[in-house]
Order: sequence, then C-alpha cells, then structure tokens
Amino acid sequence: MTTVKEQQKIQSGFKERMNEDELLNCMRCGFCLPTCPTYIESGYQETHSPRGRIALMKAVVDGLIEPDEDFERSLELCLGCRACEPVCPSGVNYGHLLEDARDIVNQNKRHSLPVKLVRKAVFKGLFPHQNRMRNLTGLIGFYQRSGLQKVARNIGVMHLLPESLAAMEKVLPEVPTMKEMKNRPEHLPSVGKQTARVAFFSGCLMDTMFLESNNATMKLLQLAGCEIVIPKGQVCCGALHGHSGEKDDAKALARRNIQAFEDLNVDFIITNAGGCGAFLIDYDYLLKDDPEWKDRAVAFTEKMKDISEILAALKFHEKVNLELPHQIISYQDSCHLRNVMKTSLAPRLLLQAIAGIEYREMKEADRCCGSAGIYNIVETEMSMKILDHKMSQVKETRAATIVTANPGCLLQMKLGIEREGLASKVRAVHIVDLLLAAATKHGEGSPGSFRQE
Repeated sequence: MTTVKEQQKIQSGFKERMNEDELLNCMRCGFCLPTCPTYIESGYQETHSPRGRIALMKAVVDGLIEPDEDFERSLELCLGCRACEPVCPSGVNYGHLLEDARDIVNQNKRHSLPVKLVRKAVFKGLFPHQNRMRNLTGLIGFYQRSGLQKVARNIGVMHLLPESLAAMEKVLPEVPTMKEMKNRPEHLPSVGKQTARVAFFSGCLMDTMFLESNNATMKLLQLAGCEIVIPKGQVCCGALHGHSGEKDDAKALARRNIQAFEDLNVDFIITNAGGCGAFLIDYDYLLKDDPEWKDRAVAFTEKMKDISEILAALKFHEKVNLELPHQIISYQDSCHLRNVMKTSLAPRLLLQAIAGIEYREMKEADRCCGSAGIYNIVETEMSMKILDHKMSQVKETRAATIVTANPGCLLQMKLGIEREGLASKVRAVHIVDLLLAAATKHGEGSPGSFRQE
C-alpha cells in the first residue's frame, strides 16, 4: 500500500517530469478506445483506456486526485502495445507518457522485500549480463536434455504450477548448448555481390533461447548480399527496464549499445525482435535530456531497421527462390513492430512471395496477443482473455502456420495453440525461420553453418 508521503512524492514527480503539453494534446476524442485490448476486455472501463489513463495522469499533475492504488492499477494493467498511437489524430505519444509515469511511481514508492529482491535480481543481476543469461538458459537446456523434464511431467510436477505457466513450459523452444551460445560470430561476409554493410543487434533472449532464429536472420542477410558485423560490446536493449519503471538502468544500457555500434561504419542496424526494435528506435527520446548522448542516440536510431524491412528493400524475395509445401499461412503483427517501427507491409510482402503457400490475412492481426514482455506472467488473467480472443481469430483463418516477428509473441501464440488443443494441427514460427526454410528448399540457404570467408 502506498503511503501518504509516497503519494506526495509521486505527485511532485508528476508535476516536475510529466510532459504537460503532451498530456494536453489528448482531445478525449475516443478514437483510441476500439484499439485498446484492456479497455475492451475490462468491460469498457474508461480508466483502462488510453484516454482514461491520460486523464488520470493529468489529474495527478493538477492535484485533483491522489496517485493511489487504483491509479497504479490502471497503469499496471496497460499492455503498452501502443495501438492507440497510429489512430490518434493529435499524434499523442502515449507510450512515452506511460513509461515516464511508471518510472515516477516506481522510483518514489517502497516495494516489499520480496518484490525488491526479484526486481534487483532481474533488472540489475540478470538482463544486463549476457554471460548470466547464457548460464540461466543453459540450466533450462540441461533440464530439457537430461531427462528431468520428462520426469517432472510424468510425476505431475507441472500440475503444481498455475495453468498458464505449466502450458508455457511445454512451448519453450529447444535450448541450444552452452558451446553454441558461446561460439558466436563477429563478422560474416555477404553471399554473392555485396549490397549493404549492416550491423546485427543480437539481443539477450534472442541470442540464447532463440539462438536458431538469430542464426536464420544472419543467413538471410548474407543471402540478401549483406556483409554483417556483430559487435561483442552490445547488451540487452533495455526494453524490460524502460517498461517497468527502471528508466535509469535503461539509459545505461542504451549508452552501452550506442557506443558498441556507432563506429562500425554500417548502413543499417538490424533487429529481428519487434519489442527490442521499438525500444532501440526510441533511444533518441530516452536520452533526449542528455547533452553528451542525445545526438549520438539520434544517429543510432536513424540506422535501425527490422529484418523484414531490409530484406524487402533489397528485393530478397525476387532474388531468392522461395517455396514451401502447400499450407495456409497467416501473420500476427508484433505490436511494437507495427505501431512503433511502422513495419507491417514488408513481412506480408515476403510471406506472399513464397511459392506453394496460401496466405490468409487474420482478422484484427494488428491487435495485441497479450504477451507484452512479461505481461503474460504478471497479469495472467487479462493476458489470457486477450489471447483467447486472438485464438478465435486464428481459428477463423484455418491456417496451419502462424507467423510472427517477436519472441514474446511467438511464445504467446504457441501458448494459445497449446491451450486450444491445436498442437497437432497448427504451429507458430518466427518469420526468419520460415523464410530460411523456404530458401533452403532450393539450396540457397544452408541450415547448417554460416557462409564464412
């Protein structure tokens, strides 16, 4: 429970730090309401809409309400999907307001000891250190390969977990070995004529748990004619920190990443995770008040592109023969890729270029699946409501393959498939894995090692 003194500090923080011009930009028109999953799934509660949350923020700034538990709950329940931004006629940067508000609240309230320990372990002890991410992922790999997973399932240990977590355990990807996670390339040549020199943002989870998707990404870039640089000095993008009220730590990670990439003399910086890309491309906002870093942040963000954007721009789908066995395919947008990076046409263009497949657009493909980083863990009930709605749209497509472009979305879609009992009929894949499989059929993309010089 937030004390009166803490509420006063939060209110003072809102008055000092919240962008009042941005708050006033909201005209209360309501165009955002039909796009907001939490507004719809909460039974159309105004306090769980973008318009309602902005009104609450403004009321705290003006001293009309106290930043109490109900106010905090409104902020916590937001997915941060930013679907409200593209439809806003005033161009309100809702995502920035939300992150600032959460940071002010978090920095001015006392957490219980268990919460404080967990936050410290996750935000300071784990994600900023890639070697620790590898070690944790390695433990999961040991659990999967040693027989412990089979034993745990057979004796019913999974039944002791909440239903969603038990289902999540089933859909975790097969984790690579420690040797594979440590043996990462730093430079790869293009295949054929070089068309661009790019740097690859490998990420933290993507370069451990989803390492094969990272490998597929780099192979596709090589086939597209890209020389690739993968700087070892890069770290976690900081998205989890920025979305969870740990903005100072997010800024520290941003500075480390900018420094790692800025002297590489590359045309573009490529990411394959919509959530990471959206935060990376916002580094200019994150560091706007830092005179030493703000211009460097702008230079960094101007080079940021999603893998599907660069492949489409380099006409990869026209240069490489893409083919798969006949199947119906549909695409689920990554919210941050669509709403922040403004990338929605490129992945569809690439998928529709694959011979042998039938592409069917999913109804409300741009609506959040309910993953939202760790939202499906900390806000399970709302996340599952949103996922259930999404799966009804999936079933309407009759697709055998659901494609997405973000690891969180991928796991969430796999979770939905498992919950619906569709695992024998439907699969979820990252777009890069599907594209590489389509290219591999003609021998153009090797599923094995990278093309080395």
